[in-house]
Amino acid sequence: MKMRFSIIPPTAIAVTAFMAWSGIACAQGRDRSMQFVAEFPLLNDDGQRLPNHRVKLAGAIGKLPGVVVAANPEGKTTLVEFYDLNCPYCRIASADVADMVAVDPGLRLVLVPYPVLGIASIAASRVELAVAKLGTPAQFYDFHRKIYSQRGTTDGLRALDVARALGFDERALTKLGDSDEITKIMKAHVALGDALGLAATPAFVIDGVAILGYPGRDGLQKIVDASRTCGKVMC
Repeated sequence: MKMRFSIIPPTAIAVTAFMAWSGIACAQGRDRSMQFVAEFPLLNDDGQRLPNHRVKLAGAIGKLPGVVVAANPEGKTTLVEFYDLNCPYCRIASADVADMVAVDPGLRLVLVPYPVLGIASIAASRVELAVAKLGTPAQFYDFHRKIYSQRGTTDGLRALDVARALGFDERALTKLGDSDEITKIMKAHVALGDALGLAATPAFVIDGVAILGYPGRDGLQKIVDASRTCGKVMC
């Protein structure tokens, strides 16, 4: 019999609702200003200006709780991606980035769950962060890719189905996913994205520069190549 899964327990509804509202409000509030900021003349695959700006990091993002070095941990070029499981552009980016890390062992991929698009995203991220704690980076990346292979809205129950199919224990995921520990991690991720001025998903951080939105496969590859060659997003 399928277990009923309350990924948002009554005690957490107020917290998660506030996170959803504040994350969306912060992103929308920055949209008008940040969409015109382009410190480097980067272009997306359509030839349009790609919003970007320098950021200052207090420490290594990959060492924060809930953040996963998902591919090529020994790679010399680090690409950090902030994403929401219900972001359609993140779905497109996920497939392209998977191809990039598959052919480039020098590209180190760091994934930061960034649930800012509503309650469904927050509920799904509770499962996702439980997977990050209970599984290996490879299992987490499998979960990440399988979520994006679906269509439609991903909520807590749908995320749980994916995790269960990968062999995770439902009761363990439920207990951890509904914990205060996971709530604290999600709030920290949203606060970090806000501090870095990430007004869009996906957002990438590479060589101290935040890139807002998905530039497309060719555009992202050019940025990675420049980072490797010149140590910055443009040579």
